[in-house]
Amino acid sequence: MNDGLYSSANSRGLPPSAEVVLGPASASVPGAPLLDQEALPPQEIPAENKSGSLMRSSAIMAVGTLASRVTGFFRSTLLVAALGTGALGDVFNTSNTIPNIVYDILLGGVLTAAHVPLLIRARNRSEKYGEEFEQRLFTVLLGALAAITLVAMAASTLLINLYASKFTATQHRLAVTFLLFFLPQIFFYGFAAVASASLNSRNRFGAPMWTPVLNNIVVIVVLVAFMATTHGHLDDTTISSGKVTFLGIGVTAGVAAQAFGLIPSMRKLGFNFRPRFDFRRAELTQMWGMASWTLLYVVAQQIALVVYTRLANAAGARGSKVLHLDHGIGLTPWTNAYAFFQLPYAVVAISIITAILPRMTQSAAEGRFDRLAAELREGVRLSLSLMLPAVALLFGAASEIAFVLFAHGETNAAGAEVIAQVLRVFAVALTPFTVLQLLQRGFYALADTRTPALIAIFSTATGAISALILSSVLDTQHVIMGIAAAQGVSWTIGCVVSIVLLRRRLGRLGGREIVGLVGKAGACSLVALIVAELLHVFLASHAQSSFALSVLVLILQGVLGGGAFLVFATVLRVPEVNQVIGMLRRKLGR
Repeated sequence: MNDGLYSSANSRGLPPSAEVVLGPASASVPGAPLLDQEALPPQEIPAENKSGSLMRSSAIMAVGTLASRVTGFFRSTLLVAALGTGALGDVFNTSNTIPNIVYDILLGGVLTAAHVPLLIRARNRSEKYGEEFEQRLFTVLLGALAAITLVAMAASTLLINLYASKFTATQHRLAVTFLLFFLPQIFFYGFAAVASASLNSRNRFGAPMWTPVLNNIVVIVVLVAFMATTHGHLDDTTISSGKVTFLGIGVTAGVAAQAFGLIPSMRKLGFNFRPRFDFRRAELTQMWGMASWTLLYVVAQQIALVVYTRLANAAGARGSKVLHLDHGIGLTPWTNAYAFFQLPYAVVAISIITAILPRMTQSAAEGRFDRLAAELREGVRLSLSLMLPAVALLFGAASEIAFVLFAHGETNAAGAEVIAQVLRVFAVALTPFTVLQLLQRGFYALADTRTPALIAIFSTATGAISALILSSVLDTQHVIMGIAAAQGVSWTIGCVVSIVLLRRRLGRLGGREIVGLVGKAGACSLVALIVAELLHVFLASHAQSSFALSVLVLILQGVLGGGAFLVFATVLRVPEVNQVIGMLRRKLGR
């Protein structure tokens, strides 16, 4: 499920809801018939093989995610270097955010909850009906995407007013211009999600995981050309209309490349789109019944995003106009910190979720709630054992990460350090964020989208209120840190409520085992944090004067800190870590 922010998706070229659309195909929801049991025969996997199978599947899927993330962060680095973290960067990021939000609110929730399961059910009835249904589904969704795009373009000024009421007149005009170039992304994001769902329903995951790399490559080329032809300081008052047009078309062309890059894979599977208008009311009703609670979830999270974005933009405006800072303290630093904080989750947890959800869904369909609980425990344990060292290294190496990635071009070291401060706050929140995503899949496996939607409404409301309170008591320069902390509070509350409700339905969730794992992995991660912090303390004063030295320090933090974690994890016999090490040894031994 989308976490309520756009930047993680943008860093790899995906709409927010695509992380679930690209996921497994067997989720179901209340009121919809379960998949034909003959189509999903019970597959009892020997206990000793489950963890290895999960890790192998997760590792394979992680490769594509890692490639898209790496190119995505290179793209983010260039973007910050080209536009800075001040007013111009905030204008660009606000405008580039809105297509994702509009898509997610009006259609992303429908695709997230309904598309893949509906395709599988239709195909289970007969191959002919499945093909006809898929054509009808494509027709109605692409038509809706086109209509949404046109309406959003007509309302571009109102959309900018909603998310950035504190912009100056110059910023407002520039934001509207960018937005008009970016809004066609709604159609392309939707096309990519629809095509990906069709591929995933046929158990084809490769293309949807790799086409975001095309998006990133196109934008990287555009940004390199933009920077090569830009001379002197650039801000919201000096950027030319030609530069705006070049950026606007180039960034949207990246999203188009991602969408159209899926067509060869679709054709290879024998799918050729032909519009069909013989819509069936029962099919549309079923889709809405499946997606309505998910849509409510998305709306709640996007309302919170409006609050966060407005607070961040207001802080950025005060920093520029009142404090006269030469670096940004608003939306752009918060956006980039959020994008990087999600890297461990995207590479590890999303892959685990994608691999384990079909298994949990099958267990729920068979009424094997004890097995479902065990599989959920397995996912949580494996994720935590790999997330905790990531938390330690993100926190300890935040300054070096931000300096190496972002202190270039229009962004100075002070601007990069702001990103580092927000990244530290997000790092602390990484654990509850990851666990919450896994717990939500427990509800989805139980054919329940209502409960996680209600939990999300409560937790996101708490987060938005916390952000409002913190922004009113913190100094302007710390507002975005307060926003990040408020999001952490939201995710933590969501975890607590989800655990309580899942335990009532599934019984024992292995709390003692998980606490024991957290204790061991946490102790090992603390060692990694100490190593990273020591390197930062003793070398930071020299590192930030030299890019090469900063890279060296960052490499040392990763190698020595990660190595310390692995050594202590082996000594303390953290089983999940030892399983990962064993799998890597076997792979390398081939």
